[in-house]
Amino acid sequence: MKIDSKTKLYGLIGHPIGHSLSPLIHNYAFKSLGLNCVYTVFDVLTEKLEDAVKGVKALGIKGFNVTVPHKENIIKYLDVVSEEALKIGAVNTVINEEGVLEGYNTDVYGFIDSLKELGEEIKGRKAVVLGAGGASKAICVALASEGIDSMVIANRSVERAKNLSEYVEKEFEVHCDYCSINEVEKIQEIDMLINTTSVGMHPNVEDSPASEGVVSRAKFVYDLIYNPFETALLKHAKKNGIKYSNGLSMLLNQANYSFKLWTGGFFDKNLVYMHLKEGITQNL
Repeated sequence: MKIDSKTKLYGLIGHPIGHSLSPLIHNYAFKSLGLNCVYTVFDVLTEKLEDAVKGVKALGIKGFNVTVPHKENIIKYLDVVSEEALKIGAVNTVINEEGVLEGYNTDVYGFIDSLKELGEEIKGRKAVVLGAGGASKAICVALASEGIDSMVIANRSVERAKNLSEYVEKEFEVHCDYCSINEVEKIQEIDMLINTTSVGMHPNVEDSPASEGVVSRAKFVYDLIYNPFETALLKHAKKNGIKYSNGLSMLLNQANYSFKLWTGGFFDKNLVYMHLKEGITQNL
């Protein structure tokens, strides 16, 4: 595309961000719709976050995504934050409206849509969520909002799991237990097993956040990781004939909601997904 004085700039703020697929998604989406826009990445250290946000305003960058470790810390530097993002305590999408920065969270919708595409119901089911960080909170909010019957949050730090569990019960009146990651071995009934941790991510592809024994008791396994496509956790599911999915569809769906916030419309998800599959071997 031709870059000129009217080209609108978007991007991603995080650290590290070398693995991100977001430029591949958004630049192709812009091109497919004939939009004069460019998406790039900004590797921002924690101590430079405030300066980066000021730079967004000064340079007139139209919008950006936020990834780890800035999703929570960025809230204090924004002018407006959506109710949903405040509930989750994290922002992953920002719009620059003439110098007013508005923060949103599209992870919840991205996750819910990916489950719907897989034909997986949330209402009335029992979930075990591995991890208690920012990604876990978004997943727990999504599950609670969609009528999950109950959930268990398992984490290495039991205190973090306890805090998130109490938050879910208070905000959504959903029964939510907590335990250490090792105590998942004792859970017998698992409708949905969801990994929100980084365990199993490249390059530590042999690691799994749950044993094959735990996985074998689940009816459905979802891993937010998409690098590798098939984590050790998902290999356990495959071996035991259990339905499973990685996090690529959630990534694409949350990106589409970000795209709509910036441009006013969705991109063609199937078209972008095909492009993503073609280019993914060079980017992962």
